[in-house]
Amino acid sequence: MTDEGFEAALPHPVEGCTPDEPPAGKTKYAGFGPSVVALGGGHGLYASLSALRMVTDRLTAVVTVADDGGSSGRLRRELGVLPPGDLRMALAALCGDDEWGSTWSEVVQHRFRSEGELHGHAVGNLLIVALWELLGDPVAGLDWVGRLLGAHGRVLPMASVPLDIVAEVELDGVISTVRGQVACALTPGRVQAISLVPEDPPARPEAVAAVLESDWVVFGPGSWFTSVLPHLKVPELARALHATRARRLVTLNLAPQPGETDDFSPQQHLEVLRQHAPDLSIDVVLADTGVVDDPDALEKAAAALGARLVMADVAAADGSPRHDPRRLASVLDEIFLSKR
Repeated sequence: MTDEGFEAALPHPVEGCTPDEPPAGKTKYAGFGPSVVALGGGHGLYASLSALRMVTDRLTAVVTVADDGGSSGRLRRELGVLPPGDLRMALAALCGDDEWGSTWSEVVQHRFRSEGELHGHAVGNLLIVALWELLGDPVAGLDWVGRLLGAHGRVLPMASVPLDIVAEVELDGVISTVRGQVACALTPGRVQAISLVPEDPPARPEAVAAVLESDWVVFGPGSWFTSVLPHLKVPELARALHATRARRLVTLNLAPQPGETDDFSPQQHLEVLRQHAPDLSIDVVLADTGVVDDPDALEKAAAALGARLVMADVAAADGSPRHDPRRLASVLDEIFLSKR
């Protein structure tokens, strides 16, 4: 069958679903728990989703689309598509713990090792891009992959076009401008502020709708300047984040991000958030007890955003700077149930 024949035979994207509707039984439209939108990208969003899928089936990930390195960067440059890597990781995080889910999670995360052109490419990136080419719709393609994986939620790009992050970086009193997610992470110095190119990118309408219809919006954890804050730089999405009736929660990182937030305290993360979105109110700030050296200062920074501070043991027991999904899920469940 030709590509044209396959595309014509393929429902769009699932029998009985439009591109604006996720596959039945696998999304925020069915299940238990509050409706939650998680914002971010990369390993931080993976940790958040791994916990949140234990708390609710009504879960949507809204993912940054600014990656310009590795497999994602190569596909982005060669095919002009959204960088698929962070979207792939979010889908993998939403896989179930059964044999089907764990197997497909490993498959989509698998990277080829060779001396040829496939070296470094992730299977999931290629699968996602193939469906985008066949369907002509990024959200439809992601919904199809989610259905294949049995994902406990939906994954959406935050914008309709690939983005570049532009950062103002200070080193020894000198401010320089760098462009690109990889450059932002590798350039010596401290990031002062970010912007996007294009400056006014179109948000995905499905992402805007998810934010407006949610009960909770979760920021972080993750790379603060390149995964969390970019959502606030997409105008339509930023307006939705300000206008939604959802409660807003910030999950703080367990350690500074090398190259982005070196030597940042937990409260400095909140101060940067306030600088980039001064009118955004936050309801809850969640921090791990073990990384807070000055609880009073952090509580004051949270209060400046309108938030109450929750401190709990959510880090992995092995001492690594990563969240334990079950510990994080337990605390998030308590927060969601408290409605404070």
